[in-house]
Amino acid sequence: MGLSENPRSWCANRFFNWVHGNHLVYNTCWEDPRLDRIALDITPNDSLMVITSAGCNALDYLLDSPAEVHAVDLNYRQNALLELKIAGIRSLEFETFFQIFGEGSSHSFHDVYRKRLRPELTDISREYWDENQHFFGGNSFYFRGTAGLFARIVHAYIDFIKLRAPMLHFFSSRNLEDQRSIYEHELSPHLWRPFIEWMMKRSSILALLGVPLAQRQTIERTYPGGIFEYVRDCLDSVFMKLPVHDNYFWALYFDGKYTKDRCPEYLKADNFGRLKTLVDRIQIHTTSVTEFLNQHQGEIQHFVLLDHMDWMNVAQPQALKAEWQAIAGKASKNAKAIWRSGGLEVDFVDPIEVQREGQNTQLKEVLRYNTALSKQLHQRDRVHTYGSFYIAEFAA
Repeated sequence: MGLSENPRSWCANRFFNWVHGNHLVYNTCWEDPRLDRIALDITPNDSLMVITSAGCNALDYLLDSPAEVHAVDLNYRQNALLELKIAGIRSLEFETFFQIFGEGSSHSFHDVYRKRLRPELTDISREYWDENQHFFGGNSFYFRGTAGLFARIVHAYIDFIKLRAPMLHFFSSRNLEDQRSIYEHELSPHLWRPFIEWMMKRSSILALLGVPLAQRQTIERTYPGGIFEYVRDCLDSVFMKLPVHDNYFWALYFDGKYTKDRCPEYLKADNFGRLKTLVDRIQIHTTSVTEFLNQHQGEIQHFVLLDHMDWMNVAQPQALKAEWQAIAGKASKNAKAIWRSGGLEVDFVDPIEVQREGQNTQLKEVLRYNTALSKQLHQRDRVHTYGSFYIAEFAA
């Protein structure tokens, strides 16, 4: 136990590390790639480095035809999921692919896996899916993984309080007026009961969702009402101000499956043929961002960093500094980095010191922030649970 850690924090951090070190955490990406693609403005000559997560967004970016996408994750299980999706794109017809990754379940999965998916996998991913084929053979895959466990609890809770019918009605709304009325009168009064508040205040529950103690503490420190009011206000905003008919993030959470008219771009029939011609441009790396960049030959035009810096800033500040040094070392002229944070404002990136072109300098002297665009896009975020979104370009 660190000298600055109290026993509760020590236990919370140990549990978070255990969850992330021993389990598949994310069964789907919780960052809106529609916004990312606008922010990045990907061109055919670009090379991207993305943190894998569930791999959905790496496939989404691929539809802009970049030269290459490097998916990097320390958790080999997350990379195994992306590998399985790539294997499906390569070897399956669309209907079978959608049944597995859209509906999240297929009675024929064991046979499809053995004959068509397994031969496409690397040894480590093959070993993982050999042991976890049941993820797709029974209940929805989207109730698997640690984040899926929480989704399963929420799904059961909705049935218990008899909100299934109004929830389906809500997600079929085609205008904001109807949507807002259903949420205000049929959903919100029943959804935010003490049980949900109790769950949202448990560090163990947040760890299942991939939220570290440091991120929770940032929200508790900066947001009136703490984590519960933060989540409630976020969902009030997304459900009352943004159209839900195409919000596949929250519809999946409440229903456990995608539909063909409400799903990520990689699951759309119109994109499937293109993806078959593009998936060879993805390279998967089970390592840290820093180690990947230090070993990578060539420049990177775009860095998709998700929200992992919230955790690194507290738990591993020197590792965060080394990561930014590696990013600065491989960033091309005018390269872009995007990231998200649970906090309303990130103040720990700018003071980080890196060496660039032989000079020591702080990142605030190197990065140019597109604040206007990031704020505009953040308001349109269909996930809407992040406190802030950043688009930074390396100065020439």
